Amino acid sequence: MRRTKEEAEKTRVAILASAEHLFLERGVAHTSLDQIARHAGVTRGAVYWHFQNKAHLFHEMLCQVRLPPEQMAERLSSQQGAGSLQVLWEMCLEALLLICHDERKRRIFTILLHRCEFTEELREAEERHHEFIQQFLHLCEQLIIKAQHPLQGSLSPRTATMAIHSMLVGMMTNLTSVGYSPCSDNDLEQVVDSAFRGVFLNWKAPQRTLQI
Repeated sequence: MRRTKEEAEKTRVAILASAEHLFLERGVAHTSLDQIARHAGVTRGAVYWHFQNKAHLFHEMLCQVRLPPEQMAERLSSQQGAGSLQVLWEMCLEALLLICHDERKRRIFTILLHRCEFTEELREAEERHHEFIQQFLHLCEQLIIKAQHPLQGSLSPRTATMAIHSMLVGMMTNLTSVGYSPCSDNDLEQVVDSAFRGVFLNWKAPQRTLQI
């Protein structure tokens, strides 16, 4: 039984790897489950054993490179006050650093941002993706409210959250674009820091302790 489980997991990993390769090469909408099965060297039935449909497969691929909402909530609520904002700052910086330093994460985010058309077939995956974004926005807004750090000008916690999220999406899009020049770790830190300075009054960036 153990060997069977190990073989099943190897098959699942192979299917995900083939999907990643073909999605990046052809785009998600133009890749079929038959093509993924042939590339992985398995039957179509094996694909359906592990994944309900292409939307489910695509969602599982994304789950490999981003924190589940439960872990995200745990990290964001691990401290109170200014400490919680520092955790948010570190999470934003970590997300960008990993795209630069982790080839697999960069490939998968390239697929999401540049090689994916949310067709009817992918409606389930699109809904899950939007749900993840809304959870992130909600957690950030609640964190900003609880931190009670003064905001710039007339910004509300909601607009401050939107500004931080827009910075993240914009940088991720740039970092995964064809021909985009790589950023140094210090460049990325300054980008994140400038976004936080534009949102929080008298913001002082914490010392970076991340080792990516």
